[in-house]
Amino acid sequence: MSGLTVQQEPLGGDSWEGLVRLWEETDWPEGCKVEIIEGIVTVAPPPVNDHNLIAVSVQRRLYTVIPDDWEIFQTLNVAVPGRSGLYIPDLVVVPREEVPGGENYVPAAAAELVVEVTSKSNAVNDCVPKLKGYAAAGIPLYLLIDPHAKGSPTIHLYGEPSDGQYRLLHEGKFGEAVHLPEPFDLVLDTFGFPRP
Repeated sequence: MSGLTVQQEPLGGDSWEGLVRLWEETDWPEGCKVEIIEGIVTVAPPPVNDHNLIAVSVQRRLYTVIPDDWEIFQTLNVAVPGRSGLYIPDLVVVPREEVPGGENYVPAAAAELVVEVTSKSNAVNDCVPKLKGYAAAGIPLYLLIDPHAKGSPTIHLYGEPSDGQYRLLHEGKFGEAVHLPEPFDLVLDTFGFPRP
């Protein structure tokens, strides 16, 4: 199954609240990843095992360096209203105090790091609109792991957001190490990442 998009007039007009209400109140297929990307609700199938193995490998390494009062989430909804977006990164690192109880999402500005591992069906979303959305929200670091890049699997680290754009901090291929700067100060070895 490949990803699909559902373009529908949000309940209550074009407002951010209407989009979120549509996202919350629609009965989506169970197990699918449902996001709002540039005002369009997208539905993607659950990721394949290699995708999950990469995410859990990064998560395991991050746990060794984050403060005790920070958390790493795999299914946290991250809101970027200025880009009409509600994303579900593969991993997001957020201070615990920034996660409001009783809510369906956190504001993107609360995140310290987001990690996306592309899937064949929706890699373009991680590489273009989400890159712009995370930068616009001011998330300090965005780690983009692309096992499906043409030629060879790649890894990109973006940081220093300014005026809605990131600076490319690292570009490499699987098998190379990437350094996540402070507050992580972590060298992430990508050699063991599964390749499609």
